[in-house]
Amino acid sequence: MIRKLKILFLCTGNSCRSQMAEGWVRHLKGDKITVYSAGIETHGLNPNAVKVMAEAGVDISAQRSQNISEFIDIDLDYVFTVCGHANENCPWFPPSCKVIHVGFPDPPQMAKELAEKGASEEEQLNCYREVRDKIKALVATLPRALLK
Repeated sequence: MIRKLKILFLCTGNSCRSQMAEGWVRHLKGDKITVYSAGIETHGLNPNAVKVMAEAGVDISAQRSQNISEFIDIDLDYVFTVCGHANENCPWFPPSCKVIHVGFPDPPQMAKELAEKGASEEEQLNCYREVRDKIKALVATLPRALLK
């Protein structure tokens, strides 16, 4: 039996992008990858991330915001940083893993900027949907893309 890869997705607060990535991996690649998500801080699970993932048939409502320090004893194969801030400011990465940066736009920030311009809730949710779909496209390439 082939050992499942252990992958952690890291962002600043583990509230949105890394949570979506964890949900997609569980949904699409759970037979090949053991997945985790964390932040360099913990901000709680973003309700709009939960909402747009549910629209796509993926339930992340039971996931929780975790800090990278909770993974100090896990022998990770890869850490994907999904935002520049986490990539530049993570206090440590597990020594055994390879770090890969794949930045995605910040849906809460994008939605906030749209709200300030008078955008509807639906237009704001589209920011989350766009990033959700980009993350799904990345996850669809795993683990094949890592083994090249």
